[in-house]
Amino acid sequence: MINHKIKDRLVLKSVGLEHLDQFVRLQRYVFQVTDEELQKSGYEDGELVRSKKPMLERANVFGWFDGPNLVSQVCTYPCEANIHGRVFNMGGLTGVGTYPEYAGMGLMNSLIRKALVKMREQEQWVSYLYPYSIPYYRRKGWEIMSDHLTFTIKDSQIPKPVEVPGFVERMSVEHPDVIETYDRFARQTHGALIRNKLDWEEYWRWENEDERTAAVYYKDPHEPAGYIMYWIEDDIFHIKEMIYLDQETRHGLWNFVNAHFSMIDEVRGHVYKNEPIAFYMEDSQIVETIEPYFMARIVDLPAFLKNFPFIDFYLPFHFIVSDPLADWNNGIFSVTGMRDGENIVGREPAGRPVRLDIGTLTSMLMNYRRASYFYDLERLKTDRDTLILLENIIPSQQPYFSDYF
Repeated sequence: MINHKIKDRLVLKSVGLEHLDQFVRLQRYVFQVTDEELQKSGYEDGELVRSKKPMLERANVFGWFDGPNLVSQVCTYPCEANIHGRVFNMGGLTGVGTYPEYAGMGLMNSLIRKALVKMREQEQWVSYLYPYSIPYYRRKGWEIMSDHLTFTIKDSQIPKPVEVPGFVERMSVEHPDVIETYDRFARQTHGALIRNKLDWEEYWRWENEDERTAAVYYKDPHEPAGYIMYWIEDDIFHIKEMIYLDQETRHGLWNFVNAHFSMIDEVRGHVYKNEPIAFYMEDSQIVETIEPYFMARIVDLPAFLKNFPFIDFYLPFHFIVSDPLADWNNGIFSVTGMRDGENIVGREPAGRPVRLDIGTLTSMLMNYRRASYFYDLERLKTDRDTLILLENIIPSQQPYFSDYF
């Protein structure tokens, strides 16, 4: 039962730098971050608090206060993400937490609504988050948009060397060629975060980058085309992330891994999209696990639809959408053609209807799953001709997202 006497004395307001210590304490409590974990990540006394200051300066943070005490909070980073080749402003939702004695009062529901309103005002038309509870965020309108695949291969299963014209150099993970290579990759990879300096700092937030090395593949002395972030420990070659712009680079990077054959017993790595790597291996009997990773939700549906890069649009249709938190996304949204590089979006029916919720629509447009998949699950209702239309006009590239916030 909600304690109304407690809730009535609470105040919702912005969280500023003057609340930095409280902001970090609440995060540490909710996510159970211990001093030992901080030390393993390379943090010294007080460094975590100082590291959060730039984030708090650029983010929108809202909280409920009980007198001077911050008791519930939500934070959104201003980010950019590549969605099917077009860069969108994206609100990265994070720092979500409430002290347990204030749970069950609907505090987080109101904070997330407030965050969505602010994201819409700032033209962040889509939002990403890492879910600590998928059912919870589904009820708020987010849906799965990317996967995290882990794999383990024995030393004997490492791909055999393939002759390539380029070469690999080892260097710091902060080297300009590493940053440039990721930026080129992200700008041609659907779903990826366009990282700025602070995004790179967040990328290493819970890891000690001093223990990581970057192996960069060069197609010629001046053209980096991919890299591996890796470390070696206990005779295991750990791959944090491998990115490449073409297949030559993929071969070159695996050649580098193979060069460690005599030093290691196995390779353990990560892939951040639904792309099992077993097919690349001569011996495909490797261990792979796959799990949902990030979730996304459309914040401002009319604006998002106007800018979404549909392919070969040829028939009008309309979505009938339900959204549990963002009232402006409820109702009819027709897409009838293009004008001046934007889709024509209206609020009156046009063509055949497609009925679905905001989470399903987000996951479908992100191409985590195709329209026919949601149709078979009865999460999307339409006729067969319109289903085929959706299959044809939504780009087919799998989303990739390797960051964490």
